[in-house]
Amino acid sequence: MKASQFFVSTLKEAPADAEITSHKLMMRAGMIKRLGAGIYSYMPMGLRVIRKVEAIIREEMNRAGAVELLMPVVQPAELWQETGRFEKMGPELMRVKDRHDRDFIIQPTSEEVVTDIARQELRSYRQLPKNFYHIQTKFRDERRPRFGVMRGREFTMKDAYSFDRDEAAAGRSYDAMYAAYGRIFDRFGLSYRAVAADTGAIGGDRSHEFQVIAETGEDVIVYCPTSDYAANIELAECLPLAAQRPAPIKPLIKTPTPGKATCADVAALLNLPLTQTVKSLVLATDDRNDGGDIVKTTVWLLLVRGDHELNEVKAGKLPGLKAGFRFATVGEIDAHFGCKPGYLGPIGLKQPVRVIADRTVAHMGDFVCGANDADFHYTGVNWGRDLPEPDLVADIRNAVVGDPSPDGKGVLAIQRGIEVGHVFYLGTKYSAAMNATYLDETGKPRLMEMGCYGIGVTRILGAAIEQRHDARGIVWPTAIAPFEVVICPIGYDRSAEVRQAADTLHDELQTLGVDVMLDDRGERPGAMFADWELIGIPQRVVISDRGLKGGQVELQGRQDAEAGKLAVAEVVAQLRARLRD
Repeated sequence: MKASQFFVSTLKEAPADAEITSHKLMMRAGMIKRLGAGIYSYMPMGLRVIRKVEAIIREEMNRAGAVELLMPVVQPAELWQETGRFEKMGPELMRVKDRHDRDFIIQPTSEEVVTDIARQELRSYRQLPKNFYHIQTKFRDERRPRFGVMRGREFTMKDAYSFDRDEAAAGRSYDAMYAAYGRIFDRFGLSYRAVAADTGAIGGDRSHEFQVIAETGEDVIVYCPTSDYAANIELAECLPLAAQRPAPIKPLIKTPTPGKATCADVAALLNLPLTQTVKSLVLATDDRNDGGDIVKTTVWLLLVRGDHELNEVKAGKLPGLKAGFRFATVGEIDAHFGCKPGYLGPIGLKQPVRVIADRTVAHMGDFVCGANDADFHYTGVNWGRDLPEPDLVADIRNAVVGDPSPDGKGVLAIQRGIEVGHVFYLGTKYSAAMNATYLDETGKPRLMEMGCYGIGVTRILGAAIEQRHDARGIVWPTAIAPFEVVICPIGYDRSAEVRQAADTLHDELQTLGVDVMLDDRGERPGAMFADWELIGIPQRVVISDRGLKGGQVELQGRQDAEAGKLAVAEVVAQLRARLRD
């Protein structure tokens, strides 16, 4: 490819609305162009990266036995009504009507459509297992689209869906996809982690996220550096920080704490460690009748250590809270505690509440908590002696650095990541809702067991840039770079020798299958080098009259501190060796 035949469009400054590094650099490198909020045109340079990402995905999905098809972007609402998601998904689901006033959706995902295909086509156990995948445009009507391709409204994803006869077979399909994802992300050349994850709104039981490691990532990854344990913060298990509860030593005292409404302020006032305090969080759940009216409200008191934070995902899986909860109103708090927030605790309640203690809190003794009286806290609080045992002891907090690893092989560390892939074991969530059955060996209908496996194709671009960039621009891994090599001839439009050497090298590399760009625009060296460093091409060859007189060219990797000089005859072999590494 020659630059004069391609489309190279770079900017010295990013547009004012570009917020994060990947957004800024993709705009400056001419990879995307904004059309509307969260909607981008992928320009030729960016599209080349997307096609390389897709090619790797296709190769590994096919290798794993998945079969490609293509499902529509616009889908009839009837299928989504079968599963209830037409009503449940909320405003992120774009709903439209056709000229006949029939409801349709612009798909954010395709579980309903693929399940409809399966229930029509997969009739016998002999046709299972089967895994269908597609790479398709998606749309989610984000309230605040931002960060370029990282949180856009229109995007491209690879979705795969497995269908199996039983749970054991579904587990094998899941493992095959998990292994395929490992190969895919290895080939991308990015640093990543596969972490245990919450299944979220999509449903299911077994779930892993594939996270590209980046300091700007929105997700928090908890892992053990000395073992294979890794989980999303929402799922990371927190063990109790004391093996058992100590015997009471201090007396229970109602202690003045004027104006000190936070655990940190109370600990500082009393000259105690923050780890000796307990934080109170008040939730409420509503029981409703068939008409949707609230018939009963239950108030819950959740207790975590003062230096810990409540994990709402974990709390939402507990008995009584699974159907959904909310934070209690000021009126509900006053009715049950007789006090304003900041001084709440489990002792001296006006009305009964359900008490859930975190595992660590359940093993604490002589702790400090609110006294349900403004400007007062209790010190020397002990379970059993001063208050009843909690109604439930559970893991309800976020993990922190230094916590013991759940696998017993070290302590936990935390890093940030960007979710770019997710694998789910769905079970029969969708097959049951849509009556997707097959006939077993005895001729009896049985529900298919399903799995769902997604990769954010366009999000890979943003994640890769967030992980790999420097002050000069993008640093693409070779496997997904728009071009592997750029030839920068100095004086291409003025020197016949330079032009001949550049053209010869370009043609030879192209014949060998190297993805090469020849910059024949006649730009000044500084501007030419700046463009390709911004775009992030992994290898650069500089050809000049001065170098050719000595029979040499310059070769520099994108992350090399300086260029190396090579004989003209050696540059092809050296490039091929570098591109293989």
